Amino acid sequence: MESNMIPDSIRPHKLQPGIGFGNGPTGTLRSSLRPGVTVPIAPLLSSSTSLSVSSGPPPPPPPLQLHSLYGGVGVGLGPGAGGHSNPGNPAVLKEAVEAVVRSFAKHTQGYGRVNVVEALQEFWQMKLTRGADLRNGALVVYEMVPSNSPPYVCYVTLPGGSCFGSFQFCPTKAEARRSAAKIALMNSVFNEHPSRRITDDFIEKSVSEALASFNGNREEADNPNTGIGAFRFMLESNKGKSMLEFQELMTVFQLLHWNGSLKAMRERQCSRQEVLAHYSHRALDDDMRTQMAADWVNREQSVAGTIAQELAATERELEDARLAGRELRFYKEKKDILMLAVGQLSAANTATLPSH
Repeated sequence: MESNMIPDSIRPHKLQPGIGFGNGPTGTLRSSLRPGVTVPIAPLLSSSTSLSVSSGPPPPPPPLQLHSLYGGVGVGLGPGAGGHSNPGNPAVLKEAVEAVVRSFAKHTQGYGRVNVVEALQEFWQMKLTRGADLRNGALVVYEMVPSNSPPYVCYVTLPGGSCFGSFQFCPTKAEARRSAAKIALMNSVFNEHPSRRITDDFIEKSVSEALASFNGNREEADNPNTGIGAFRFMLESNKGKSMLEFQELMTVFQLLHWNGSLKAMRERQCSRQEVLAHYSHRALDDDMRTQMAADWVNREQSVAGTIAQELAATERELEDARLAGRELRFYKEKKDILMLAVGQLSAANTATLPSH
């Protein structure tokens, strides 16, 4: 008698990269919720939340964005949304950053010139000693862009994962490092303000604005299978967190959206709630990056030049965001994933070359 059991090796998983058996209801949630996709999907663009601020008292939180969680609904919300974007004038941004650095120096180190690199590290070390949940410690990491001549560019990654970059013309590597530290310190300081916390009041206002923007009804907000319901679920799950902490989480979903993974999950019958619950507790790691890079290798093999085109667009986005003083992790992760794909492609091509 022939068995109806399907071997696990060929059982159709909803989202496992490299398995092209189409849609199927079988497979565990763990195996289904994978960021990889196996068919070429046109790149989906999404913008990053701005976290830079102008001079003066702390502004309201920036718009929160939940990009296309299955329904094509991108939500940009928050009290005062749109009213406190990045200063378009570089001189204004520089003045704002310097004002915050001077204020920080005055209240922590007294008057005089502040070593902003040391100040940024001390700020996060102070947060750690006061009980902040920093799973990887308080180390601030700097990364110089390789260059033999100015302008030099430096990126700084904060303990939670947020990334900022030098926003001025920097004639030396040391100046690039200081410039990156300044913009990161400004955002770190303002992130501590109560207005940067996700509260019940903030959630209600944000959801109400979402309903108004998309002509939704209250039932949608209470249903996690709708776009607005998913947005509310994300906010509720992150109550008490700061804007930077929320943005760090949203970067994962932005990358899943950009990579086409959210679309693949929808087509393979994963619910919004499953995806949100799974990825809300998963950090961006090398495994996820490698899977996304493999997807871009597949696209490149289908349409030559795909990676080069996407990489050029990503580098422009990263440059524009850096000079505007914006949070950069989404753009930088995109570039790193694409460069990883280039490496995978080169390795594959090398491996197929005939030996002599």
